Amino acid sequence: MSSSRKSQQDRPVLTSSWVIDTRELGRRPGSSRPVRRTAQAEHAIGLEGVIAVPAGAEVELDLLLESVVEGVLVSGTAAGTLVGECSRCLDPITEEVDVDITELFAYPDSTTDETTDDDEVSRLVDDLVDLEPVVRDAVVLAVPHVPLCEPDCAGLCAECGGKWAEVGPDHRHETIDPRWAALQERFQQGSGQ
Repeated sequence: MSSSRKSQQDRPVLTSSWVIDTRELGRRPGSSRPVRRTAQAEHAIGLEGVIAVPAGAEVELDLLLESVVEGVLVSGTAAGTLVGECSRCLDPITEEVDVDITELFAYPDSTTDETTDDDEVSRLVDDLVDLEPVVRDAVVLAVPHVPLCEPDCAGLCAECGGKWAEVGPDHRHETIDPRWAALQERFQQGSGQ
């Protein structure tokens, strides 16, 4: 899809910390430029409600922009702090995430732009690249879908909600089969007489 077919709402906003202007790089294949910056997460990045870089948190970008025949190749890393809770014991979790980024942003009207579907390759819009979707996708693939505070977290007791790590291995709850409850009640009444 050429840039002329892009809607105005798809244009990246240059004031966003995720957007990089590539005009200084030029279009001569082989030219490159390092970019280091801190971007602010506008929305949670990861698995929202499970574990993610929270909205408003910082993401450190350490990238290399390279001009290639078909566009701008962006490679490097993005690092941030994930916040969530253990899926077994519900304790808060904070851990670092560091993802590798390698993404081609195709020039408008290039062969890559003309021969690929919208969701197959990123595109430059007015010489701007928006890194937020690329970083978001990489983080989603890197985060654990079932985050744990410890690999061997035992979780919570299903009866009382106590953490197994705190209540200990001897923790038990007496449960009587409802079919025997009346008989137990009768024995308790008989022993009290």
